[in-house]
Amino acid sequence: MRPAAELGENTLSSFLNALPGAISQGLVWGIMAIGLYITYKLLDIADLTVDGSFCTGGAVGVMLITSGCNVWLSLLVAILAGMLAGLVTGLLHTACGIPAILSGILTQLGLWSVNLAIMGMKANQSLNVNKYDLLVSLRYLQDVSKGTRGFWQHPIFVAGLFTVVIIAVLYWFFGTELGCSLRATGANANMARAQGINTNFNKVLGLMISNGLVALSGALLSQYQSFADINMGRGAIVIGLAAVIIGEVIFGKLFRNFALKLLAVAIGSIIYYVVIQAVVSLSGINSNYLKLLSAVIVALFLAVPYWKARYLDRPTTKGGSNHA
Repeated sequence: MRPAAELGENTLSSFLNALPGAISQGLVWGIMAIGLYITYKLLDIADLTVDGSFCTGGAVGVMLITSGCNVWLSLLVAILAGMLAGLVTGLLHTACGIPAILSGILTQLGLWSVNLAIMGMKANQSLNVNKYDLLVSLRYLQDVSKGTRGFWQHPIFVAGLFTVVIIAVLYWFFGTELGCSLRATGANANMARAQGINTNFNKVLGLMISNGLVALSGALLSQYQSFADINMGRGAIVIGLAAVIIGEVIFGKLFRNFALKLLAVAIGSIIYYVVIQAVVSLSGINSNYLKLLSAVIVALFLAVPYWKARYLDRPTTKGGSNHA
């Protein structure tokens, strides 16, 4: 048997080798988490559409690329497909009076069949990285390290650039009159209506923007992993919530600016994937337990603010006792 020190070095080396991939995935999923932040934090809606629209983006992206479509155009169409899914959820909620969470479930359920139809009634569609010129790919990690590709094709650089551009555009948009009215809708819908704001329109718009970003993330992930799968969006909302909560818990008191809050979500996604990779590499846990591990991590980060407020931030009584 090998000594424990050698095993420890091997597991640490395995973790360090997998770290760039974990950061790349964290950045790609971070785009999805930013989309989820719009509905969960700004609109105060728990939108379950994301589990379906994430796969929709991946399916549309892969099928268009394999059909000879330009990779940038495939991303644009994937975004539009995600926005269409958000539109359906929004109309079910505002025009049909269905609760937001149930509207998301209904759309997600319908998207299962839609996604299968997009992929030609196949549960999986592959994307050959040698045949197509992709924006991000797991293969590019090795190519850049070997020097066969430039650093600008490294998945961390490309996904990071996407994240920066998205944060900048959202920061500009939510500073406009329309963006401020959308934020006001989530903060206090009754007060927003009293100010003449069309809250139903804003809810639909927010859901469309959110799911458009989610679909973009799905399209990028399908390029990164070289395939689209019907189950690729399962549990996406858990990962997105994990990123939002981790970013809020760690950077909530440091980042006050709206752009920095969005950046905190992206960093939270990276931290989530690095933690997952560390546990898998260093403990040797069976990968089939990743969903359970994800649930535990999200539960812990959700509980931390409550425990902190209850046990650490107890108010101190000032002055003497009041006497009747």
